[in-house]
Amino acid sequence: AHAATAAWEIAHQAPAWHRPAVWIHGDLQAGNLLTHHGRLSAVIDFGCLGMGDPACDVMAAWTYLSAEIRDVFRAELSVDDATWARGRGWALSIGLIALPYYQSTNPVLAGIARHAINEVLADHRSAS
Repeated sequence: AHAATAAWEIAHQAPAWHRPAVWIHGDLQAGNLLTHHGRLSAVIDFGCLGMGDPACDVMAAWTYLSAEIRDVFRAELSVDDATWARGRGWALSIGLIALPYYQSTNPVLAGIARHAINEVLADHRSAS
């Protein structure tokens, strides 16, 4: 709980997005990501599509990726430190909400939530 609170505080203290809003998907969950031969081929379900802070979608870096791949992902995105920190906060928030919600009913989604929490906390530990 202490590590999660500390990681959340860092994300919460990151400067807000003050540039023009960008298109965001808003729900980059596993069921909305299609792959073909091990590569992302499509993103579906645009029910949460809108304009906003790109950190909302950057959270996928902790939800689905390992630390090594996350570094490559970040380099390709060219996001600033504040957006990256807010994205980490999004991932932690979604993970902490989804884990107890799905723990008994959907082990796959609970596992994704657990992965996101673990990756955020590992990032926090390595930055400290």
